[in-house]
Amino acid sequence: MPFWSRKKEPQETPPPPVEEEPAPEAAGLEESVARTRQTFFSRIGQLFRRGGLGEEDWEELEALLIQADVGVETTLHLVQHLRQRVREEGIRDPEALYQTLAQEMVSILETPTPPTPVLEEGVPFVVLVVGVNGVGKTTTIAKLAQRYRREGRTVLLAAADTFRAAAIEQLQVWGERVGVPVIAHQTGADPGAVAFDAVSAAISRGTDVVIVDTAGRLHTKHNLMQELEKVRRVIQRQIPSAPHEVLLVIDATTGQNGLQQARIFAAAVQVTHLALAKLDGTAKGGIAFAITHELGLPISYVGTGEQLNDLAEFDASRFVKALLA
Repeated sequence: MPFWSRKKEPQETPPPPVEEEPAPEAAGLEESVARTRQTFFSRIGQLFRRGGLGEEDWEELEALLIQADVGVETTLHLVQHLRQRVREEGIRDPEALYQTLAQEMVSILETPTPPTPVLEEGVPFVVLVVGVNGVGKTTTIAKLAQRYRREGRTVLLAAADTFRAAAIEQLQVWGERVGVPVIAHQTGADPGAVAFDAVSAAISRGTDVVIVDTAGRLHTKHNLMQELEKVRRVIQRQIPSAPHEVLLVIDATTGQNGLQQARIFAAAVQVTHLALAKLDGTAKGGIAFAITHELGLPISYVGTGEQLNDLAEFDASRFVKALLA
């Protein structure tokens, strides 16, 4: 998707898109929520096909939504709004009930996104990627780099998770697979120095996009916040408007734990967008509603599988339609 605009068009010819067969994104999103749909939302569909809902039906709806990891607070909000509309509009037809539920679900997911930055010629678009180790952060970075490459953008990766040697090596392997350079230092190096060198290299090379990986350990929240804020400050010394996007990667299989992680990172580094990884691996995809409702952050991407092309752009209407299919 277009993520920024330039004050004038680039003069150089952009690199050719990566020559790979694209994955069918729409099918990928539908398949990624198949387990959630079959486990919980199909039962909600059966409930609504009965027609007018009694008190026991409303209680069953609440229970199913909570079991699907929609969360207690978000579930109560959704059901309260739905009941109010049903009462005020006199809705009893099963199809009308179902469509009203879909509308209320979409309204929760349609969180306003930050304004698109307008960049000067020669200024790279900087994405700072955060998230707990093990959530699929590095894989998401590779998929994102692949997506930008397919759009004809030049990309550079920064291995600023210097806490784990495996994190640096993993990013370098993914960089080779995608065909993008990786700026890395030795294990234990200053993450801010890595970010600085990566942005400097991108500016000198005329690179379009810089994606910065970061450490995700949570054993001390204070240290995490300090480190992430330092990386942000270092980037801003070179590009005051950067990072232009702070993407938090959440493992959909962790359920409500993912919501708590999101709160910590949002407090630490001003998260602007979310990527929901491993959605295809859980029957509790309702976590998407809890995160957007309770944090007010938009979901930009959904991981739909393990291949490089398995990253779908999130669309609230299509997501709800897939759940309620």
